[in-house]
Amino acid sequence: MTPHLVDLLRHFASETPDARCLAHEDELLSYANLHQRSSRLANALAAEGVGAGDRVAILDRTATATYELFFACAKIGAIMMPLNWRLSAPEIAGILADGTPSLMLVAPDLVPLLRDAPALPCQIELGADWAAWRDAGGDTDPAVPHAPDDALLLLYTSGTTGVPKGVMLTHESHAYNGRIAAEAWEFTADSVNLVAMPLFHIGGIGYGMMALSQGGHTVLMQQPDAAAVMDLIARHRVTHAFFVPTVIQRLVDHAEQGGAAPAGLERMIYGASPIGESVLRRAMAAFGCRFTHAYGMTETSGTVVSLAPQDHDPDGPHPERLRSCGKPFPWVDVIIVDPATGERAAAGNVGEIRIRSAMNMAGYWHKPAETSATVDPGGWLCTGDAAWQDADGYLYIHDRYKDMIVSGGENIYPAELENVLLAHPQIAEVGVIGTPHAHWGETPRAYVVTRSGGQSPSEADVIAFTRERLARYKCPTSVVFVAALPRNASGKLLKRDLRLIDQSGDGPAQTDG
Repeated sequence: MTPHLVDLLRHFASETPDARCLAHEDELLSYANLHQRSSRLANALAAEGVGAGDRVAILDRTATATYELFFACAKIGAIMMPLNWRLSAPEIAGILADGTPSLMLVAPDLVPLLRDAPALPCQIELGADWAAWRDAGGDTDPAVPHAPDDALLLLYTSGTTGVPKGVMLTHESHAYNGRIAAEAWEFTADSVNLVAMPLFHIGGIGYGMMALSQGGHTVLMQQPDAAAVMDLIARHRVTHAFFVPTVIQRLVDHAEQGGAAPAGLERMIYGASPIGESVLRRAMAAFGCRFTHAYGMTETSGTVVSLAPQDHDPDGPHPERLRSCGKPFPWVDVIIVDPATGERAAAGNVGEIRIRSAMNMAGYWHKPAETSATVDPGGWLCTGDAAWQDADGYLYIHDRYKDMIVSGGENIYPAELENVLLAHPQIAEVGVIGTPHAHWGETPRAYVVTRSGGQSPSEADVIAFTRERLARYKCPTSVVFVAALPRNASGKLLKRDLRLIDQSGDGPAQTDG
């Protein structure tokens, strides 16, 4: 049986109590500290009437309090409900109305975001009196029994396709982070893990459990500024880190412009969106560490497919695997299905990724219809991602099915075009969407952020660059140069927002494809 993360905390608090556990800015907690604080918080919550199955919301920026609350909830059977502090007050109000927490922890400067929220039974500010309130609970570990399929986390999706849904992750599903850490990504008690993702996101709070699950050291940071990242890696002797590709691009630019890449980094894990091959090659040269691609989603408790370091070899026998997100973990089943027929797709054919594993969510909070539409009776989770799988089992993401462009009867996957455009030496970021076309019905339009310094390409240059590498019908018929692309807190490109931007203007002229 996969050991639960709270049991691992208890183990390390007993066996290596003084080992470095969690650092944020000037604060450093040992395993004994985190165990003690989470027990005190668990008892303080219980004193306020919080019990098994109750939700406890937290609205806070990156801080150790998030992990104190995670383990406190695990100790009393409550459900932790992290909130995205980058949302608007009405959006947060909608989530609180849906999740109905029994208690709210909130940073003082974020209290204004609760102005539209429904009345909460109890609200505690993470201010000057916070530690005294928490510590009044006492040191005894409540150790309330729980079942593996009891909900532990309620994470709200980013809402890129509509109203956010609460994803219920269980004690068992989240415990698999320990197996990923040890069996796939080689974390040990000597590992130091840099967590630069927001903790209300599975890529933050989930990835942040990797070193914790092995008795290692976790370093939290608020914003992944390139210079600050380099400083933290050097200061804490970081061995593992996870970044989205846009951050890796900035780190590489920083290193190439004279910022020394610190020694000692063993593995850089990337995910949340595709990475261009040119950026990956530059990053490998700049950092000299091993790279790992991670694919997953909130509904799968995070990563379920991973491309191992040995497959990141541009000059090896399979350089095409750099475009793959890898293979499923041994405890994860993945199939590619034609969503129109429900039949398995043949090797090499594009279909929808469907996933079955104990890491899958228990469902959407109070949304049985949406749950049934996402997880079929056989336990297969329909991801909505279009991909194909080769004969060796490697998975290649094409795009979200909803983002697919149909031009003159031909299916065009924006990710394929984006990958080509990211190989252009003057392009830093790109987003491709479909836009109406008088002749073809729909055609690709590329929104491009150019690299700083040097001469920027023209629209004609960009279109010509793609036509040298792709079938003409797959290439953009217009290019828009922008200062930045709309992204959510996890770094994912917001195609819906990009479409709204596109629809709000007259748009550029189009070639005839």
